[in-house]
Amino acid sequence: MLVRDAMSTVVLTIGPAHTLRQAARLMSARRIGAAVVHDPDTCGLGILTERDILDAVGSGQDPDVETAGSHTTDDVVFASPAWTLDKAAESMTHGGFRHLIVLDGDGGPVGIVSVRDIIRCWTPSRQRTAALTTR
Repeated sequence: MLVRDAMSTVVLTIGPAHTLRQAARLMSARRIGAAVVHDPDTCGLGILTERDILDAVGSGQDPDVETAGSHTTDDVVFASPAWTLDKAAESMTHGGFRHLIVLDGDGGPVGIVSVRDIIRCWTPSRQRTAALTTR
């Protein structure tokens, strides 16, 4: 199975000046765990995850003052829609993260694939395989 089959095409894109509270509200409303942060000044893409927000708030930072740009991961590993889920999972494991931004051929974000997306896709096929081997 490929990343394109598992990824969420709901991509929330925010700017670096969004506060963490604004980002959290937008992410919560869409029921997603990560937002793409686009900085037009650097033409770069980064990612802000629920974990980033949780870490900031947990360390006593003010979510109404702290900005997405200050908590964005800029050193991002991007996935291709044509990657296998095994390759995406390997990249996540190697990098220690739970989300990959999926880019199209022009370098624009077309989706995000999460560990949850991969597990959701693998679970039915693993169950079918287990059922066949127990017969």
